[in-house]
Amino acid sequence: MALTVMVITFTLLLLLGVPVIFSIGLCSLATVLVAGLPMGVVFQKMVGGMQVFSFLAIPFFIFAGELMLHGGIADKIVNFARASVGHVRGGLGMANVVACTLFGGISGSAGADVSAMGSVLIPTMKKEGYDTDYAVNVTTHAALVGVLTPTSLNIIIFTLAAGGRVSVMDLILAAVVPAIILTLCNLGAAYWVAIKRGYPKGSWNGWDIVFKTFGAAAPGLFVIVLILGGILSGIFTATESASIAVLYSLVLTAFVYRSLSWEKFVESCAKSVKTTGVVLALIGISATFGYFLAYFSVPDLVGTWMASVSSSPWVIFLLVNIALFVLGTFLDMAPTILICTPIFMPICMKFGMEPMQFANVMLLNCALGLNTPPVGTTQFIGCAIGGISVGEVMKSILPFYGSLIVATLLITYVPALSLWLPHFVHGL
Repeated sequence: MALTVMVITFTLLLLLGVPVIFSIGLCSLATVLVAGLPMGVVFQKMVGGMQVFSFLAIPFFIFAGELMLHGGIADKIVNFARASVGHVRGGLGMANVVACTLFGGISGSAGADVSAMGSVLIPTMKKEGYDTDYAVNVTTHAALVGVLTPTSLNIIIFTLAAGGRVSVMDLILAAVVPAIILTLCNLGAAYWVAIKRGYPKGSWNGWDIVFKTFGAAAPGLFVIVLILGGILSGIFTATESASIAVLYSLVLTAFVYRSLSWEKFVESCAKSVKTTGVVLALIGISATFGYFLAYFSVPDLVGTWMASVSSSPWVIFLLVNIALFVLGTFLDMAPTILICTPIFMPICMKFGMEPMQFANVMLLNCALGLNTPPVGTTQFIGCAIGGISVGEVMKSILPFYGSLIVATLLITYVPALSLWLPHFVHGL
C-alpha cells in the first residue's frame, strides 16, 4: 500500500506541474504517513544524503564553470575551432561541435555550454547563411559532451546514487572514451546534414593561425589536464581537484586574460550559490526517496519483471535504455540519476554490466533527455538564443538524435569503451 501511494503521489504531482524537488519531498512524507514510519526518517535521510565529503566538489566545479563562462574563455575556443576545422564542408557547424566539446570540458555543464557557445556561434552561423534550426541543433547536441567531462557535477551525483560502488576517479576515467565517441558522432551528423543542405566550405588560413589560436585557448583548456593529471598522479583527490580548478579559473580569467570584471565575478558567485543550493537540496531529498525504494525492494521487483520479459542481457539493456530515455524526457538530469540509479544499476549488474559502464549509459540517456521536451533544458536555451520555436527545431532533429542513439548503443553493448581506460590506469 505504501509503495502504491509513493508511486501514485509522485506521478500525480509531476503531472500537476509541481517542481521535482517538491514532488519527491511530498511523496516521501505521504509514504512515511501511510507506512507508519517515524517522521524523523525523512529528515535523517535528507541530512545524511548531503553529508558526504566528496560532495564538496559540487560547489567548486559549479563555481569554476561559472568563472570560465563569464571570464571570456568562449571566444578564444571558438577562434581555435574555426581555424582548425572551419575549412571543411559546413565548416562553421564542425567548428561549433569542436568548440562546444572543448568548452564543455572546462565547464562541465551542458546548459553553460549552450549559453556560452550558442550566444557566439548561433548568430554567427545565421549571419553566414546557415539555417537556424541547423545552428541550434548542432550547438545543443554538441554541448551534451559536457555531462561526460572531468568537471561534470553529474559524475559526482552518480557516486551518491551508486551507493559508493564506484569512485569519482574511476567515473572520470571511464567517461573519457565515451565523450570522444559522442563528439565523433556529433561531427558525423553535422557533416551529413551540411552535405545534404549544400552548405559551403570555409577557408583555410594555414597552420600558423591554428597554432596562434590554440596558444590563446590553451590556458583555458589546461584545466582538464590539471584535474586529470593531478588525480592520476596522486597529487590531490577528486574533491581537492575541484578547488584547484576554481583557483586556476580565477587566476586565469582575472589576471591572465583580464576578462573577469568585478560585476561578472559577483554574478558568477550568485549563480554558483543558487545552483549549489538547488542541487544539494535535491540530493538530500532524493536520498530519502532512494531509501524508500530500497525499503520496499523496488529494484528487486523491477528486476523480476524484466527477467520475466527476457533472460538476454541485450534485451534487458535495451529495456533499461528505453526506460531511462522516457524518464529523462520528463525529469531533469540530477533527479533522473538519483531516482533511477538505485533501481536500474542492480539490474544491469545482475546481467553483467559494471557500474562504470552503467554510469555512462545513464549519463548519455539523461543527455538525450536534455534535448527532448517537455523538460529539454538545453534545447530551450538554444532555441531562445536562435529565436526559433522548439517545434521548428524538432522537425530536423533526427540526424542529431541518431548520433546520440548510436553513441548510447555503442557504450551499452561495447563494455571496453567505458572500462578500458580505468583498467589500463589501475594496471600501471
